[in-house]
Order: sequence, then C-alpha cells, then structure tokens
Amino acid sequence: MIDFWLAAGLLLLVAMAFLLIPLLRGRRAQTEEDRTALNVALYKERLAELAAEHAAGILDDAQLQAGRNEASRELLADTEGDGERRSRLGRVAPLIAVVLLPLLGLGLYLHWGASDKLALAREFAQPPHSMEEMTARLEKAVKAQPDSAEGWYFLGRTYMTQERFTDAAAAFERAATLSGRQAEVLGQWAQALYFANGKKMAGQPQTVADEALKQDPHEVTTLGLLGIAAFEDKRYADAAGYWQRLVEVLPGDDPSREAIQSGIERARQRLAERGESLPEAPAAPASNGLQLKVEVSLSDAVKGQVKPDDSVFVFARAVNGPPMPLAVKRLKVADLPRAVTLSDADAMMPQLKLSAFPNVELVARVSRAGNAISGEWIGRSQPLSTTAGAGDQAVTIDSPDSH
Repeated sequence: MIDFWLAAGLLLLVAMAFLLIPLLRGRRAQTEEDRTALNVALYKERLAELAAEHAAGILDDAQLQAGRNEASRELLADTEGDGERRSRLGRVAPLIAVVLLPLLGLGLYLHWGASDKLALAREFAQPPHSMEEMTARLEKAVKAQPDSAEGWYFLGRTYMTQERFTDAAAAFERAATLSGRQAEVLGQWAQALYFANGKKMAGQPQTVADEALKQDPHEVTTLGLLGIAAFEDKRYADAAGYWQRLVEVLPGDDPSREAIQSGIERARQRLAERGESLPEAPAAPASNGLQLKVEVSLSDAVKGQVKPDDSVFVFARAVNGPPMPLAVKRLKVADLPRAVTLSDADAMMPQLKLSAFPNVELVARVSRAGNAISGEWIGRSQPLSTTAGAGDQAVTIDSPDSH
C-alpha cells in the first residue's frame, strides 16, 4: 500500500499547489500595492516643493506647470499595470482550503474508495502458505465482491477440500443464483448437498442434480455423483449406467477414465454376485443409412494460432432440437485438412440419431482442453436437410469460439 499512498500524496501536493500559488501571488500583489502608495506620497511631496519654489519666485508659471507634468508622468510610469497586479484574494480562505483539502480527500476515499479490494488484490498476488490462508482470502474476496459468482464458486470448491460440506453447499447455492443456474455450478451444489445430507440423494440433492442434467445431460460432476449415490444404494445397474455415460463424454486422455471404468467393473461384479447382469441396450431401429460427408480445414489466420496436438471435434446437431451433438468424431489439428463422414453409427445417444432430425448443422471446433462443448476456434455450416440429401459439405474453422 506504500506506493499507493505515495502516488495519492503526490496528487494531493499538485492540488494544494493550485491553492498556494494564488496565495503567494497575492502577497506579491500586496508588495506592489505598498510600493504604489510610496510613489503617490513622493508625488505629493514633489508637488509641494514645486509650489514652494513658485511662491519664492524661483519658478514662473510655465516652469511650475512643466514640473507638475513631469511629476505626473513619473507617477504614471511607476503605477502602470497596478490594477492588474492587485489581488482581492484574502489570505485566510486559501489557507483553510489547504488544510481541509487532504482531510476531505481522505474522508471521500474511505467512504467510496476501494482500499479493501486493492489490499485483497495484493494479497492474492502472493501464494498462500496453507489451505486455511487460501480460505480466508476467498472469504474476504466474496465479502468485498458479494456479487461475484466466480468468487463464491471457488470458495465452495475450497470448502469441499476441507470437508466443510454445509458451507460449500451455501457457497455453491449463491454461485448458482449469480451465474444463472449454470449446469456445472448446479452439479457442484448437488454434490455438496449430498455429502452434507449424510450421503443421501433424497430431497434437495436429487432435485438440484435433476435440474443440472436437464440443462446439460453430459454434466460430468452430476453423472459421477449419481453413479456414486446409486452404488452406495446398491443400485449397481444404475451406477454403471451413469458412469458409462460419463466415460462417453470424457476426453480420451482424461486421467479419471481409468477410475470410472474400474467403478463400472465393480458394479458388474456386484451384479454378478447377485446372479444379475447389466441389461442389454434396446436395439436401435434401422436407420435410413444417412451419411454426411464433410471436409474440415483451417483458415490461414487460424493455422498460426493452434498447435498440432489440439483436439478437433466434428459433429452434427439438430437445428430445432436438443443442443447436444447427434454424431461426433474427434481428430487432431495435425490431421487437417481431412474428410469426415458422420452417420447414425456415430450417435452419442441411441435415441438421438441423425436420421431422426430433418435439419442439422455441421460444426468443427478446436479445443485445446479437449472439451467438445467449448474451445478456442470454430467453424459452422449452413443448416442442412437430412431428408433431401445433403451431399458433400465443407466446414472451415475460421472464427473465435464464443461457446
């Protein structure tokens, strides 16, 4: 804070200078006024001398008048511009203003300023020494900025690592309200409620989880949570189903895939011990053999912004229908340009196939994080009719991805 107060003090000195300079000029004007009074006194004395000499017969009338004229010219020369030099500014008012200015400025800053946020920003610039210190900083942050959804979200995550589940649930609830109830935040909130409720999904945890999946059927935290809750309730088929859905949306290199696959195998084993097995997925109705061929490429401007290992997701989604992709394939930037064929065999969910929707849009997205629903660059096609035969298409990735 020292550099801040030094800068504030410098600005204050500049402001005080605007008040002190006129005061100093006023004192100089007073000196000029005193000198003018002396010149007038000398002028009167000179007139008296001329009158005495005229009375003594030393000067005649013409000489007397000439002497008076000369004295007048000298007085005029000495007092020229005197009206401009005189200052009507008093001495007391500027001095009072100089004293009150820093006090007024300090009072206004303490009332409307953001010294707490400035101190907090400096504090966050330094790495925390413990989890407790990080928690304290986040608590200060949400107190200084109570409308920050991001602040409440990270505070909730920190509470979860400390197993303060009730506090975490309250933080995520606030974050959900401020963020417009985004699916990701709802998933975290449902998870905190589940643990705060003694690992029971009944009631509010289930309600929040259902809302999260309604907004995003692929919300990973919610799918993982529902799988855990089903496994704890010995509903092993449901647990395996949720976890299988989770595996399908995770990137291929996600480190958690192995643990989730292990969970699915454990659920299968528990079912086998009961003499049961996972139900077979219902046979999908025969498709109409729909295939969409698309040539995917990068614009020249984007080529310099991406890396060869960045993921590229090519998918089709319904123009009027669910927001999730109907069919998707994953590539790398190094694979482009490349022709890709999307068909019902690439459906992410058996009940959502390309052939079930009359109009679709083709999308190609570059995601450095390997996330199919958000990334850095994107390209889109015009709406296509799947009933009239779309033919070969081309999609160029050329625009920043605004999700």
